[in-house]
Amino acid sequence: MEKALRLAGAHEVRDLLGVSRQRVYQLAARADFPDPVAILAQGKVWSIDEIEQWLADHRRPRAEALLGVG
Repeated sequence: MEKALRLAGAHEVRDLLGVSRQRVYQLAARADFPDPVAILAQGKVWSIDEIEQWLADHRRPRAEALLGVG
């Protein structure tokens, strides 16, 4: 059985990452951020799986962030 494609707009990406909508678009401008799977009149749409993988690859564990290491 094929896995369903999970999609998110800027609002959902904001919630996933815990950042502002403006920050989502700043991150989206980075070369290492996932490309949108579509650009609609309402804005960009990303794969949730790709966003979650990007987050796992780029966000330091909370303990490291609090200690300033890593």
